[in-house]
Parts: sequence; C-alpha cells; structure tokens
Amino acid sequence: MPYQLRDQRGAARAVAYLMLAGAPYNLVTGVLMKLGGPVPQLVALAVTSVALFLVGIVCWRRPEALPGTFWLVVPFLATAVVTGLNFATEDATTAAQLFYLWPLLYAATFLSRRCAYLTAAAISLGHAAVMFSFAPPGQALNDWIAMTVAVGMTAWVVINLNDRNDRLREVLQKQATSDALTGAANRRAFDEALHRAVGAATRSGEPAGLVLIDVDHFKQINDTWGHAAGDLALRAVADALRAAAEGTQHLVARLGGDEFAVLLRDDPARYVERARAALRAVEGLPSGPPNLSIGIAVAPDHALTAEELQRVADAALYEAKAGGRGRTSVARVPVRLSSVF
Repeated sequence: MPYQLRDQRGAARAVAYLMLAGAPYNLVTGVLMKLGGPVPQLVALAVTSVALFLVGIVCWRRPEALPGTFWLVVPFLATAVVTGLNFATEDATTAAQLFYLWPLLYAATFLSRRCAYLTAAAISLGHAAVMFSFAPPGQALNDWIAMTVAVGMTAWVVINLNDRNDRLREVLQKQATSDALTGAANRRAFDEALHRAVGAATRSGEPAGLVLIDVDHFKQINDTWGHAAGDLALRAVADALRAAAEGTQHLVARLGGDEFAVLLRDDPARYVERARAALRAVEGLPSGPPNLSIGIAVAPDHALTAEELQRVADAALYEAKAGGRGRTSVARVPVRLSSVF
C-alpha cells in the first residue's frame, strides 16, 4: 500500500525521541540564549517548545491516543516546523538545515517509498525558501542543489536497504515456518494456525475443519523404490492437497514423516474427494500414486479446543487405518458436546 506504516511502535518512539530532544534544544537556543530579542518571536519559540514537549510525552506514553493519519503526516509536519523555526531565527546555516534529516529518515524508515520521496521534495522546497530568503543568491542556489541531491540520495539508499531487509525477513519467515521438502507449512506454523482457527470457530460458530492424512505403506515405498521415490511421493501428496484446497481459506502442513494436516474453511468431505482425485491423476511416480488414510474433525462440532480437535481427528485417522487403510473416517461427537449441540 502506498501509505502503509511499517512499525507504529518504532515510529512512536522515533517521534517521541525527536520531540523530547528538540523541545529543550529549541527552548535553550531559540529563547534563553536570545533573551532581549523581539518578544513575539521569543513567545512563538517558547510555545513551540512546549508543544513539542507535550507531543513527545503523548507519543511516549499514549501513542494509541493519536489517530493513524498522524504517523503518516509526521514527516511533513516536522519539515514545516524545521522550516518555520529557521525562518523565525533567520538561520540559513548548514547546522540548522541538518534537522531536515529527521523527517527524511523517518519517512524512509517507517513509510512507503512514495511518502519518502514526497518528504524529500517537501524538504527541498522548505530549504529553498529559507536559503533564498536569507543567503546570497549564488550561495543559496548552490546550497539548495546540494541539499536536494543529498536528501534524494539518502532517501534512495535507506529505502532500498529497508526493501532488502523486508525481503530477507520474508525469506527467514518462510524458512522458519515451512517444510523444506514439500513446501508445506511445518509443525510450528500448523500449531499456531490451529489455535487461531479453533478460537475463531468457537467464537463465531463458523466451522473449521481439520483433516489429518497418512500416506499408506510409505516405508514400503522407500524400501522398494528408494528414498528419492519416497520424496517424490511426499511432494505429490503435498501438491495434491494444495490443489484440492485452491480457492478456499486453507493451510496445508507436513507434521513429520508421511503425516500431513489440512486446516480449511470448507466441507472437509468434499475436500477429501478432490484431494484423492488430484493425487490419482499424478503421473511419473515409480510407486504410482500412494493411497491415503484420512481422519476428519470439525470445530466446534467435535471439539472446543485445538488440542481436543487434533486428538479426535487423530482418533478418526487411526480408525481409518484400522479399517483397512485408504479410507476416510469422521470423528464422533463426544458425549460432553453432544448434549450441547
């Protein structure tokens, strides 16, 4: 999204640090060190210092009290404040212009590429207004060009570093939550998703299905055709499970070995038939498409907690295997829940 905030907590801390540091600095350098100057100017700078301090306190202690749009307009407000203070103090020195770095770095770090470049443009305009008002024309032009190039390059570097870090985080997140062999989610990701799905189902009453799958006689596949063929079979199962769930809200996970799980907001029975059909259509496996034993449970019909849902689905899977494998079994409603439903 073009105006999305990356990290509100980090943004709040960054604004708080600026305001709480800028308020006393402005008070000392703009008021206390210039006592005897024009009274309206001193009053304006003192009021600005107090306002900066109060905003800093709110950002530090109660950032949630500020509207979401505040964090998006902060770099433009900061640019306007820096420009206004430079005008008020008639300060066109390099030291005064360095304060423009904060809104630039804030926008490039916490906001989108578009906001960062808009902030750089605002800084260029603000700096030009100050320089051409209080510096000789030649010096003003040189300083303005140098500042514009500097802020543009700084924004570009910081934005690209952030983009690189975002891509790296996505890769690390995927590696931490997915199975390397099949590309399915791993046990960690499944456990987290299962708790969320069951919690949502018990609150809303909308069913969340859990399908547990075992590949029948997988050891025999490995022993007869080798582990490479076994790996191909596992990938084929994962692909079939994903293909059957396409277009629905789902998560396909490999729990370990030849055991898979699917969380979905769909009719589990229809899903299982689609999955079996997709697997039967797979060609090129030395062992042929493997058979599957499947257990089904649904929250909140069969369970009210994630642990209980997994337990009853596992019991259904065991029943399917005990009944001859290659079968599908649906969990029974526990006595405790049958009286409720």
